[in-house]
Amino acid sequence: MTKYSKTIVILAGPTAVGKTSLSIELAKQFNTEIISADSRQFYREMELGTAKPSKREMDGIVHHFINSHSIHDEYNVGDFEKDSLTLLSELFLKHDVVFVVGGSGLYVKALCEGIDEMPKIPQELRAQLNDEYLKFGLEYLQNELQAVDPEYYSIVDQQNPQRLIRALELFRATGKNMTYYRAQTSKIERPFNIIKIGLERPREELYQRINLRMDQMIAAGLFEEANKLYPFKNLNALQTVGYSEIFGYLDGDYDKEEAIRLLKRNSRRYAKRQMTWFKKDTEFKWFSPIDENFIREYIKNSLNKI
Repeated sequence: MTKYSKTIVILAGPTAVGKTSLSIELAKQFNTEIISADSRQFYREMELGTAKPSKREMDGIVHHFINSHSIHDEYNVGDFEKDSLTLLSELFLKHDVVFVVGGSGLYVKALCEGIDEMPKIPQELRAQLNDEYLKFGLEYLQNELQAVDPEYYSIVDQQNPQRLIRALELFRATGKNMTYYRAQTSKIERPFNIIKIGLERPREELYQRINLRMDQMIAAGLFEEANKLYPFKNLNALQTVGYSEIFGYLDGDYDKEEAIRLLKRNSRRYAKRQMTWFKKDTEFKWFSPIDENFIREYIKNSLNKI
């Protein structure tokens, strides 16, 4: 395997597992900066529902791709791949190691391996699927995708209609599903070393942390934040767990108690899908977030081998 002089350390795992505090401590010890690979933390208007680290939590560590875009910007995984590679070329001028932290598996994959361009989709097909969503609802999209591509359905954000529509339009246009195209992607070798660390906790412990975090977000004003964003609820950036459940409440589909139940349930389901995604990558070495010393030594030993 080719060895390079520069290295990125991926620190990935499900929501609420403890990535933020651990990554900041490690970045301090390695005197470096952090690139966020959380596709929801890009957006400056989405504060509470994305669990961004505060300035105080960052503790002087520079974070990139947090509050870098507006919900009104069109920004996708291909843009992130290009922008993060450009940023790394600049960061490597002053750092030998850079941390990449987040739970968005596709964004981590794009940075590490690249992503192939998908076939172009006729505009009329995209419009047709959007019409079907408006007419029949989210469950209609979920059921169809589960039928034609159960493997991708198990890891996609099932509450995000744009992700579901993207997968369905691909299948309808080509007869091949997203799982097929993901398997065809050719891995690009990057001009830097990659160390992949996964963080996990026992399921019940993780779910308790998710429930507690959601209670804290609500107490901090999550419903009020979502209410301010409600006029923009159809934007792609807002088609995500943590906001779509509250939009349903604001639409009058159910009461606040049910919205809170859905927030917690869907967050737990999202965490499960994140773990499914990352566990399929055998390059990850798994640790508990409380094992900071072991993780630090693992990184040092890996760098020494390089």
